[in-house]
Amino acid sequence: MAVEKTRLAPETMKYLCREYLENNYIDPETSERLGVKRGLRNPDGTGVLAGLTNVCDVVGYDKTEDGKVVPIPGKLIYRGINVEQLAEEAYQKDRFVFEGVIWLLLFGTLPTSAELKEFGQILDSHRALPDGFAEDMIMKAPSPNIMNKLARGVLAMYSYDENPEDLSLENLLEQSISLIAGLPTIMVNAWQIKRRIYDHQSMFFHMPIPGQSTAEHILATYRADQKFTHEEAKLLDLCLMLHADHGGGNNSAFTCRVLSSSGTDTYSAIAAAIGSLKGPKHGGANLKVMEQLEHIRAGVENHTDEDEVREFLRKIIRRQEGDGSGLIYGMGHAVYTLSDPRAIILRQHAKDLAFEKGFEDEFNLLCLVEKLGPQVFAEEKGNKTVCANVDLYSGLIYNMLGIEPDLYTPLFAISRIPGWCAHRIEEVMFANRIIRPAYKYLGVRQKYKTLEER
Repeated sequence: MAVEKTRLAPETMKYLCREYLENNYIDPETSERLGVKRGLRNPDGTGVLAGLTNVCDVVGYDKTEDGKVVPIPGKLIYRGINVEQLAEEAYQKDRFVFEGVIWLLLFGTLPTSAELKEFGQILDSHRALPDGFAEDMIMKAPSPNIMNKLARGVLAMYSYDENPEDLSLENLLEQSISLIAGLPTIMVNAWQIKRRIYDHQSMFFHMPIPGQSTAEHILATYRADQKFTHEEAKLLDLCLMLHADHGGGNNSAFTCRVLSSSGTDTYSAIAAAIGSLKGPKHGGANLKVMEQLEHIRAGVENHTDEDEVREFLRKIIRRQEGDGSGLIYGMGHAVYTLSDPRAIILRQHAKDLAFEKGFEDEFNLLCLVEKLGPQVFAEEKGNKTVCANVDLYSGLIYNMLGIEPDLYTPLFAISRIPGWCAHRIEEVMFANRIIRPAYKYLGVRQKYKTLEER
């Protein structure tokens, strides 16, 4: 029989919070005075250089000789390959490209046809979960949040690994491939159990079908009838490819590298990265975009009137509309200034499906947000240069594919696992130094008093 958790009485909690607030405060101005790089960012907003990598480069600005940041069109580069070239091949040659990108990120080169075929078979052989895993680790321990379950599922995989602590290159690659192939299956199974336990709906389980791409595997196991169109799978494949990595400095990859630098096991490092991605300031932003879109649709009478949409966006920034955060979700990025290449690619390839499936109004509204958002930001925040980011369109694409909001951020995690694994291997093999930045202690000296004197 389950024992209910006893929560602290309201008066007790009020006292504890008051006790904390009376004895803890850090003035943000102190950071400026001491030169603290809050968020590991320089005063001009650029990231503090914290490491070296061959995996991925994110380009959003140039710097002049005097150190001034100059906005430029964004570029995302995997191992020297521009993602625009990968997206172009996907549609010109009608190929699924995510599996090739996994190879590219892990090994450093694009695979040959023979290598890609064999690698696809390797991923196939790792998609099914270990015997008893679904029953013992997923069905018996459901979670209302799939990201939480993904993290726990990854940690549970430790128990099914004969050499979980082995940091040899061979073992790191074995673990990486196992997680990259198995996590989509864990995600769909966890969602099915969530539907049954928390949403009181029917659940259904489908076994992996050999020969499918990762995108096809997800759609085939997610949908009750296992049916999907080639165009749907191609669009999901494009999303997976564009989210596969974003440099070593993004919050989740850096989290993975921090843990990896300590010498911990692969499962602990990847589970921590999932925990980072769960945050709405990182991977959860696409869900916020969709919530914001509904605010706009309800609050704007004429969805094609640019002036009306512009004024509503202004109200969002002024905390008069939306969720009160003052943020236009899907706009702005830590690195990109003039453009996020991922957003551009998704917009280009999402349009046809949006019109086909009856999402014309939503798509056009997001295009207006992309067009008008920078103008409103400049007017309200000064000369700050912002652009649409990948989250502006990814949530709508998932919605068009019939994917529940519960899985928007988990799909981001599925995409990002190859990048995390590539950064982890690089950190373990070549960095060889624990990451340990410094913090300035601001606590005041206290005279010690014995318990009787307090």
